[in-house]
Amino acid sequence: MRPIITHFTDNDLYTFTCQYYILSTYPRAEVEYTFFDRNGQVYPEGFAGQLREQLDHMSEVTITDEEVDFLRRRCIFLPLWYFTFLRGYRFNPREVTVEQDAEGHLDIKVRGKWFSTIMWEMPILSCISELMHMHRGDFERYDAVLEERKAREKSEKIFGAGLVFGDMGTRRRFSFAHHDMVVRTMKEVYSSREWPGKFTGTSNVWLAMKYDCSALGTMSHQLISFEENVSGVFECNFNVMKKFSDVYDGDNGIYLYDCFGDEVFFSNLSKRMAMMYKGLRVDSGNEEEQTEKIIAKYRQLGIDPATKQVCYSNGLNVDRAIEIHKYVDGRVQDSYGVGTFLTCDVTGAEPMNIVVKLTRGRITESREWHDCVKLSCNLSKTLGNPEKCAYLTKLLSNPQF
Repeated sequence: MRPIITHFTDNDLYTFTCQYYILSTYPRAEVEYTFFDRNGQVYPEGFAGQLREQLDHMSEVTITDEEVDFLRRRCIFLPLWYFTFLRGYRFNPREVTVEQDAEGHLDIKVRGKWFSTIMWEMPILSCISELMHMHRGDFERYDAVLEERKAREKSEKIFGAGLVFGDMGTRRRFSFAHHDMVVRTMKEVYSSREWPGKFTGTSNVWLAMKYDCSALGTMSHQLISFEENVSGVFECNFNVMKKFSDVYDGDNGIYLYDCFGDEVFFSNLSKRMAMMYKGLRVDSGNEEEQTEKIIAKYRQLGIDPATKQVCYSNGLNVDRAIEIHKYVDGRVQDSYGVGTFLTCDVTGAEPMNIVVKLTRGRITESREWHDCVKLSCNLSKTLGNPEKCAYLTKLLSNPQF
């Protein structure tokens, strides 16, 4: 079977920014990631073997001079020594176990040094998604002309509505080829005339390089999920904010705050950190409610909310993004990151509902393992050891915290 991933940077930017953070803060840390299919999908017989073949191929995928040059030009917050590290990095398929039970469910684990294993999330998810669409016969039904027209109409609607908008659809895309077409079309439409809106780029580093646009992304929940075992649930957000700002010297300033819900984050968001970070990303909860909480917190700290960016990314489609944009009404600098609705909104195809999340970790190879969990502001997004999730939920429900 042809390889699905053939470019080293066919990956989201936050993978690289988080990897550098890990190398700088927890270089000896070891972790375990777990694959979750939120729909309980039954996969075809032999699927695990086909996925295993794809992941084994990854050992041959290395970074090119062109990719390094792009990262050096566009990601000036990454130091030169990090690119030397990337030149020497090799995907190690032995870090990944893939099993399929008698009913067809997948059991996938990634285990090893954190700085190494972090690279697997996007390849695993995008390979599973593309293989599954292949098995369902979606490729045979794919109408390239229709899908490009849809992407063009969608782009015109986005920019015409004044949205500041970028692609974040690597993980659950229909296929690499479809993803490529979507980013190309968005760039073409945006470049064709003056628009009220703005195309901010794509989280996929390879496609950002190919179409000469910005690569989007800063951090992910896993940094906070891991830190909870180091500094506790009440201080983990503050400590990640401080460490991340130290590592990047104030660059890369959009913070993803909802790993343990919003209340524990807002309760100890300091003015210094609020000033240092460019803004926040809303990835769960009701967007209108989150907007009001963000605005209230900034005002409480004596900060004008209109000077801060809020990026909305919680499973949005274009109509919902436009609705939020109208609600915000200039009170913050709103922007939007959309994934599945861009890269897997294909006629007749059902998108996957899959994630790979950090579930265990330890700060060195000689320390004990701890469970890593994610609660978020949506119960449906809670992942990890159920007992620990229940314990933390009860702890955080105490109004006195």
